[in-house]
Amino acid sequence: MASTDQEPAAVSRDWTRPKRFDRNLIVIGGGSAGLVSAYIAAAAKAKVTLVEANAMGGDCLNFGCVPSKALIKSARIVHQMRHADRYGLEPVEPTVPFSAVMERVHRVIADIAPHDSVERYRALGVDVLQGYAKLIDPWTVEIALNDGASLRLTTRAIIIATGAQPVVPPIPGIEAVGYLTSDTMWERLRDRAQAPRRLVVLGGGPIGCELAQAFARLGSEVTQIEMAPRLMMREDEDAARLVEASLKADGVTVLTDHKAVACGVEAGEKWIDVDHAGERRRIAFDDMIAAVGRAPRLKGFGLEELGIKVDRVVETNAYLQTLHPNILAAGDVAGPYQFTHVAAHQAWFATINALFGDLKRFKVDYSLIPWATFTDPEVARVGLSEAEARQKNIPHEVTRYGIDDLDRAIADGADRGFVKVLTVPGKDRILGATIVGEHAADLLAEFVFAMKHGHGLGKVLGTIHIYPTLAEANKMVAGQWRRNHINAVLLSLLERFQTWRRG
Repeated sequence: MASTDQEPAAVSRDWTRPKRFDRNLIVIGGGSAGLVSAYIAAAAKAKVTLVEANAMGGDCLNFGCVPSKALIKSARIVHQMRHADRYGLEPVEPTVPFSAVMERVHRVIADIAPHDSVERYRALGVDVLQGYAKLIDPWTVEIALNDGASLRLTTRAIIIATGAQPVVPPIPGIEAVGYLTSDTMWERLRDRAQAPRRLVVLGGGPIGCELAQAFARLGSEVTQIEMAPRLMMREDEDAARLVEASLKADGVTVLTDHKAVACGVEAGEKWIDVDHAGERRRIAFDDMIAAVGRAPRLKGFGLEELGIKVDRVVETNAYLQTLHPNILAAGDVAGPYQFTHVAAHQAWFATINALFGDLKRFKVDYSLIPWATFTDPEVARVGLSEAEARQKNIPHEVTRYGIDDLDRAIADGADRGFVKVLTVPGKDRILGATIVGEHAADLLAEFVFAMKHGHGLGKVLGTIHIYPTLAEANKMVAGQWRRNHINAVLLSLLERFQTWRRG
């Protein structure tokens, strides 16, 4: 775990604390956690410096959420054109000018970039410096600016928000054959006239599944390799099965329970060997994407020199403080979740504790973390999954509604998937919800809100939902729960009452 309830140790006397400070707060990293931290600090009238070496907006804007969703949208349009007969239209095999698709991806990034720009944050009152930061002592940060200059600043508090980077699996030969990651693919594929002809995707998690499906729809012959027994191991098996079936329908060759063991080049052709149940198989490819996860950026910031533990993440307590109470961490570098919205969530706690922790501190709240995988169908979840409830022996009931029964889903040709809700036995209190289907991530918000404010399925059922909408699925599952909990004695009494009323 990234966080503990333990108090941070007193700052070591090996360093001399300044009598005056240049800044109230220095934030290292201009991704989601860093931007939100700087924004809050400036709004609180603190003197704050934000240090970012590369592009503002971090991984989400430049390499992750934004470009991948732009690519997925283009791939979805291609898919709909190819299957237009499902909507009573003539299907067509579209020409995919891949360079134009990638140019749109970069245009989307550029359109969103002003939200996270240096100019915007300076206008908000943030001192933005572009360069590399290193902690010299618990209150001093040295910044090597990108223009070659350097400076040192003292600060009362520091927030480490350096994000994460792709993990490259240690497969023999992988450097020789070359590989793409979510960080490099957007530039390296930008000018390709066509999508990679034969593409290997390493990894069966959210990033791997999203990219495998998108590239298959854009014309690549995709082979997805996952060493686990199935895709999307963090989700319930019924959800993962629907995604795997969809990927296969799009032409992806899904190889689960396959371990990549070696890569190489023979006669100018790249290959990768995989092992399955002791049998070795060779797969030829043109490009390969490593999508096996992301690891926090921990090195080069001076953390270890200050005694701050950095194993898989920066070790913090429940208040996001490190060994030194005035040095905090937020976002991917702190764990335990690698989501943009969680990074922003942590940023509030880290900033308030950094600026006002001497007066009052707040423990970061992980009790309600929603997430989604943007495959087609989407998978969205909040709270307990069915598998987790069983593993932890948590008493629960499962109520399920099939979206294939929903009027709007049928009209839209999106009648696949389900809504599954876990509740306390005999009660409507929601323990968790999983939605698989079109716009699942958007539909999940109602359950997140209900759980946040202690509303049960009865409240969802009693809320008017517009007809016909996909959101009615949430009301339908609540109605199914109600039908499952009808009081048989009361129903019998009602029947007798109605009989008496007829005379």
